[in-house]
Amino acid sequence: MKDMFIESLKNLFKKPATHQYPFEPSPPPPNYRGNIVYKKELCIFCTKCELVCPPGAIRFTYNEDGSREFHYNPYLCIYCGECVRACPKAGCLIQAEEMAPPATEEEIPNWDEIEKEAEESKKRWLKARKKSKT
Repeated sequence: MKDMFIESLKNLFKKPATHQYPFEPSPPPPNYRGNIVYKKELCIFCTKCELVCPPGAIRFTYNEDGSREFHYNPYLCIYCGECVRACPKAGCLIQAEEMAPPATEEEIPNWDEIEKEAEESKKRWLKARKKSKT
């Protein structure tokens, strides 16, 4: 029993044998498709990325002044790259090599609210657009 206790104390100060976390980040798996990076200055706000995103991780909200705002949820994204392929503006959406950092509860966006606002703002925008055409 004494030997087991000594061995347990030694293990408290050793690095884990299986994985080096938290000492080193996990290496990305082969063929890893990284985070989506959005460059607002290149965006033409065509919303094609929103339309092709399978899990709905990209949403646009329409502001009163007619401008649009891009929202991206990296914790909902499946990193399929469909948004990057659908984007007609080269370099606006790219897949970076780095992995997403672990999220804390404060960093996770309230996606239900963003989706609700996106739907409501789109309806308001379409209604205002209809009125201006008549």
